[in-house]
Amino acid sequence: MTDFTATRRAFHLPPGITYLDGNSLGPMPRHAADRAAAMMRDEWAEMLITGWNRAGWYVQPRRVGDRIARLIGAGEGQVVMGDTLSVKVFQAVSAALRLRPGRRVILSDSGNFPSDLYVAQGLADAVGAELRVVAPEDVAANIDSDLAVLMLTEVDYRTGRRHDMAALTAAAHDAGALAVWDLAHSAGAVDVDLLGADADFAVGCTYKYLNGGPGAPAFIWAHPRHADAAQPCLQGWMGHAAPFAFDQSYAPAPGIERMRVGTPPVIALTALDAALDVWDGVALPDLRARSIELSEAFIHGVEAACPGVTLHSPRDPARRGSQVGFRHPHAHAVMQALIAEGVIGDFRAPDVLRFGFAPLYNDLDDVARAVDRLAAILRDGRWDRPEFHQRADVT
Repeated sequence: MTDFTATRRAFHLPPGITYLDGNSLGPMPRHAADRAAAMMRDEWAEMLITGWNRAGWYVQPRRVGDRIARLIGAGEGQVVMGDTLSVKVFQAVSAALRLRPGRRVILSDSGNFPSDLYVAQGLADAVGAELRVVAPEDVAANIDSDLAVLMLTEVDYRTGRRHDMAALTAAAHDAGALAVWDLAHSAGAVDVDLLGADADFAVGCTYKYLNGGPGAPAFIWAHPRHADAAQPCLQGWMGHAAPFAFDQSYAPAPGIERMRVGTPPVIALTALDAALDVWDGVALPDLRARSIELSEAFIHGVEAACPGVTLHSPRDPARRGSQVGFRHPHAHAVMQALIAEGVIGDFRAPDVLRFGFAPLYNDLDDVARAVDRLAAILRDGRWDRPEFHQRADVT
């Protein structure tokens, strides 16, 4: 049984703050700062460039990738770190397209994160493919013999709606297509099983539920049946079979190593590696059960005590990730008022109050406090103050 009281103690949670925004940025594990400082002091400062070999910086993307693999139902040597999530989306979708020559359709849904759609549209424009975007509930009906790549985010960033990865992947395969999954709102939040679902490619970020810090590097996974055949359009020297031979022509490294592009962000990977220590001993079934307990308690509490809001997430927890959205016509101002009172969630346009539940550090006391503050703000209208209607650059 996972001890979530112990994992909560592993994080720096500012006093007086109830943090329900780990689905945007996870809090800092207490020992991450010391680990990063030690790397800078003992490795960068003392070893200089020899740190690539002596401190293992060069192999760090694979070593950290192996730690994430356990959390997403992947195997050892199948995940590699580096670059941003948008870069990894481009690599995965372009590689999948090349594995399906003669087919040019990429299918996604309107609940996908916009950056994924931007990347796919840019790729489609560049190679003469077509991006089709349908409603989330219409994805299965639009999988046909024209399809090359199904590109979906498993958990919708606004509603928390969770796609059935295994069923949709099977449907794509039946149609002769490949499936690419974005795990940005899944990894570290739900019980992902890539190999069990027979997915083809997956990508994800590490600064949300994995708590790697702002801008922490992304990961990419390829099913072993594709790893030695995948040819992403974006190729870089770290993905070369012999990067320090400095050949003029590209020759892909074997396996997932070919999905490396540029020089790895060693300091950021060090902080992420420290964050992953908290996951040692965490069982994914326990994680999922805890997530459902928290989100169910929140939904029931809000619907009983908070006037004027409407549930914007699936009611069935089996169809929901680890976040809950409620709609309110003045959601931005309501969220700013809530943040001012020490409960941090976030706002998603046009009218969604979004709350993430991270089992590693959230508990039922957090849920009760959030319900109580939200109810008071809505009841007395304190959200309707000029300062709460002002919008900053990041919302």
